[in-house]
Parts: sequence; structure tokens; C-alpha cells
Amino acid sequence: MGSLIDDSRPIFMQIAERIEDDILEGRLPEESQVPSTNQFASFYQINPATAAKGVNLLVEQDILYKKRGIGMFVATGAREKLREQRKEQFYEQYVVTMIREAEKLGITTDQLSEMIRKGDRSK
Repeated sequence: MGSLIDDSRPIFMQIAERIEDDILEGRLPEESQVPSTNQFASFYQINPATAAKGVNLLVEQDILYKKRGIGMFVATGAREKLREQRKEQFYEQYVVTMIREAEKLGITTDQLSEMIRKGDRSK
């Protein structure tokens, strides 16, 4: 876990996104227990209700589930579900935007593909 730094987005959404990132990157495997809302609140120095709101957002999406009296756990299939959601977001936020901008600049599909290949080789 690291600090929350994006003041432009609600903290509870940043908590949910941090948990999602930990699931996607394998730090929180499926069926593993996630930190409690009190642990999140203490670590990030936020109100426990705010931390709970972020966790509950993921419960509503079937990414996390509650084991009564034990805590919150990562649901089976959560990683793939998150991966698909993020791919769709990536497409909408970056690919569609890039294509629209390319069209405005008169960049052809072939030129755009070459730019992407060139960027990929620069790693």
C-alpha cells in the first residue's frame, strides 16, 4: 500500500482502485483476505466509514465478499473480471481518444499503427 495522492477523486474510489490494483498485480490472490476497513483507515489516516465505502463498492461489484465474523475476501474470478473492466476502460479512455485525435491531425491508420510499434520498441 502507498499513499493516496489524487485530490481530484473521492478517497473511497481511490481505496477501491488500490485494492483492484493489488488484485490485478497478484498481491491479493483470489480467496485471500483483504485488510480490514480499520487497517485501511489507520494506514491512510482516513475515516473508517470512508474506507468501508471503498470496500463496499467492490462488494457490490462481486470483486470482494464478506465472510461473517472473519472479514473481506477476494472473490474467485475477481482478477479476470477486473481485467475485462480495465480493458474496456482503457479502450474508451485511450484508444478511442487517440483515434479521434489522429483523425483530426490527418494521421492514417497505418501511420498510427507504425507510431504504436515504434513506441513499443522503445522499451
